[in-house]
Amino acid sequence: MATLAAPRHSAAPGAPLGGLAADVFLRRHWQKKPLLVRQALSGFAGPFTLRELMALAQRDDVESRLVVRHGARWTLAHGPFRRADFGALPPRGWTLLVQGVNLVEPAGDALLRQFSFLPFARLDDLMVSYAAPGGGVGPHVDSYDVFLLQGFGRRRWRFGAQDDHTLMPGRPLKILRRFTPTHDEVLAPGDMLYLPPHIAHDGIAIDACTTYSIGFRAPAATELAAAFLDFLRDELDLPGRYADPDLAPVRAPAAIGPDMRRRCLQLLKGMTWNRATSARFLGSFLTEPKPHVFFEPPRSPLSPAGFAKSVTAHGAHVDRRTLLLYDDTHLFINGAALPWPAEGAATLRRLANDRSLGTRAARELPPEAAAILYNWYCDGYVQSGVA
Repeated sequence: MATLAAPRHSAAPGAPLGGLAADVFLRRHWQKKPLLVRQALSGFAGPFTLRELMALAQRDDVESRLVVRHGARWTLAHGPFRRADFGALPPRGWTLLVQGVNLVEPAGDALLRQFSFLPFARLDDLMVSYAAPGGGVGPHVDSYDVFLLQGFGRRRWRFGAQDDHTLMPGRPLKILRRFTPTHDEVLAPGDMLYLPPHIAHDGIAIDACTTYSIGFRAPAATELAAAFLDFLRDELDLPGRYADPDLAPVRAPAAIGPDMRRRCLQLLKGMTWNRATSARFLGSFLTEPKPHVFFEPPRSPLSPAGFAKSVTAHGAHVDRRTLLLYDDTHLFINGAALPWPAEGAATLRRLANDRSLGTRAARELPPEAAAILYNWYCDGYVQSGVA
């Protein structure tokens, strides 16, 4: 087995790609081949302790899993957990995985935003896993890109491309039946491994450790098509109704006749869409919050004038849970599409890209754009002040 993984890079201060330019990374590695970055974030040990991760795993608005391995036997439990669930864990061989940490913790969101050289529409979430020595989830493949950033402790990663993705039967996890890694690397705090989709990999904790997984969205074609059909169901208003005024007596009443097929297909031909409809669907789909995400409107909302005064004095920021994207014709926020206002588009684009507005930019908002921002504030999507 090779001990040298993909090309290595040593990090420049603050560079998540170890000094490698983003365009070079995308050209050479993105969805093509792995990259190992030593000290991607120098001095990084992760912002979360085991106690904090256990607290998050007890919340009903946070997705979490607990994986325990006893020899060849695996068990999988889904949260929310109780504190007592963690008291009976063995000293080795278990992993706690907490999904969407960026949605509930400022430090998680800040870490995810370090990867803003990639489109927000592709960024999914930050998962933090704590593993006791020997802990892991078994050899597997993912259908999406992932950056695996090591927090405290050490984890051994074995990985490589393989064609056989057959799974072991009767397991609660998708574990490969055969695993033939070609690379073997130990990641220390601050090291990072990028893996493109469908690269088989297995991470086993050497010490008690945390791993920060920056994952990406890659919807399956079937998922996209099903969501589009749901979108069209609300968009379409087909005229007409089935009618057969020239119906004649039939000898086989159970048969669907050719005339009925023709008439029904003729009605369905009215189900059409254009590029604008498809684009509006895509923005709405990409900003649709996950089912467990809810927003909390302010209990005592400011008046429009009071909100404008607050934003002018303190700026504004997008809530961590808010998904805000745009294209040439619409703003998309948490599943809703909104046409661009006549004025203020540049400032709203800045809010979408930077996730915040300074006081100077806030003072420049024309009335229509200011009204949009106020409505988002009332919905809990945006807050005044610095995040």
